Amino acid sequence: MFTQHAPRPLAASGLAASGAAAGGLKSGPPRLSLYTHPPDGEASVDELEAFALDRLQVLRAVEDAQLRGRGDDDVRRRIDAALERHLPSHSGRGGGAAARQAAAERRKDTVSHFVLRLAFSRSEDLRTWFVRQETALLRHRFRAADAADRAALLAAAHVPATPLPPAERDARLGPAAAAFYGAHEPVYAVAFERVPALVARAQAVVRAGVAYVAAADVAALAEAAFRDALAAALALCARALPQLGEDERLLPVLLSLGRQSARAEYQPTGAAGALTADAVAPLAAAAFPPCMRHLHAQLVHDRHLRHAGRLQLGLFLKAAGLPLADAMVFWRRAFAGLTDDQFQKAYAYNVRHSYGQEGRRANYTPYSCHRIITASPPGPGDHHGCPFRHHAPDRLRAALHADRLPDADVREIADLARAGHCQVACTRHLEARLAQRRQQPPPPDPAPVPPVTSPNQYLDLLLTDGRGARAEPAAAVLAGAP
Repeated sequence: MFTQHAPRPLAASGLAASGAAAGGLKSGPPRLSLYTHPPDGEASVDELEAFALDRLQVLRAVEDAQLRGRGDDDVRRRIDAALERHLPSHSGRGGGAAARQAAAERRKDTVSHFVLRLAFSRSEDLRTWFVRQETALLRHRFRAADAADRAALLAAAHVPATPLPPAERDARLGPAAAAFYGAHEPVYAVAFERVPALVARAQAVVRAGVAYVAAADVAALAEAAFRDALAAALALCARALPQLGEDERLLPVLLSLGRQSARAEYQPTGAAGALTADAVAPLAAAAFPPCMRHLHAQLVHDRHLRHAGRLQLGLFLKAAGLPLADAMVFWRRAFAGLTDDQFQKAYAYNVRHSYGQEGRRANYTPYSCHRIITASPPGPGDHHGCPFRHHAPDRLRAALHADRLPDADVREIADLARAGHCQVACTRHLEARLAQRRQQPPPPDPAPVPPVTSPNQYLDLLLTDGRGARAEPAAAVLAGAP
């Protein structure tokens, strides 16, 4: 794609700007980096792109592992496999060739982070996605690191924590410490005023003004420092991007990398075809995800939907293929109790606005799962949000039984939702519905269905075989709707 093979100074590529907001953090050790300082030296555009693509594969694997992993061990296994393949980091002990290999790996790790930092600073969605995955990657690496690397990272993040091996821990705190922290887990001694939340939640033992904190909890302090510094750096990157407008070598790479983050901004495929106002109701019963099916059902039942719900459902229908003319018909029928004049004054403008025909004429995109889950929760009389996040357990189980899912699937999905794994629960729900249509049990390996990250993705996958390839026409799915 690119033919620029000549090396160029990394500072001239814009990577220096991407490290301008390091937030006072000092440089971390080679294997656990806070990416405080941009890299120096030279690199070709081809090399920058190759490094960044490898790191993007790792970040995607981090997200997939968290969405699809069955337990902590499976999550670690998935991320480790991606790191070993795309972004290995060996110790370099022994010198010679091993040390040179380790140095090359550290350079790739640093360069790839800063290239993606530039690429993912272009929009709020991209920045949010990048910060979330990089923080999760740091958490994974911290848990896998040895004591020396952990201590060095905590010092770099200004977290004054002293590691205590299990033997010393038990000597200070007594035999009950093994039951509280785990038989083989080290703890960290931290001034208790630095961790008031952990003390308040009884997640730390306090002795003589010192809080003894589990490794996972003390890592959260470093993660918070990293997350805040990275968010600030990305905001500065966004302001620096116009300076790269004349760089015909690097800018296409950055734009391409940003577009490849399918998890951050899912692009509907139009699997439903040309959607009409008459087809919305049968399609809702046959293929809508739970959040949109709930909104549609409440709209039909109440003949009313508050603004947040109308926006969530309306943008979903727009992305599913409902033209503006049919959207006006759909919403006018939904508010059948209003006169034409009342509908025009209260609702018609907002419908046209969501299609970019009023106001700033912006092309509004459908909500992602992340946005729906993290937005303001529904209050009394509201119906927006995610059922796996916002519905009470009994209400969720009743909805799952109404879908005629097997009891085992209902229990698994409800347990995932209760544990906070909303998108995993939604993905399992999609798998169960696909198996229901195929009249066979879900496969033991969940890989055939990509993790659900958008209601429109759920719709597209249910109208296909779960992988994006057409399994049967949408009309056939509608014909089989209950």
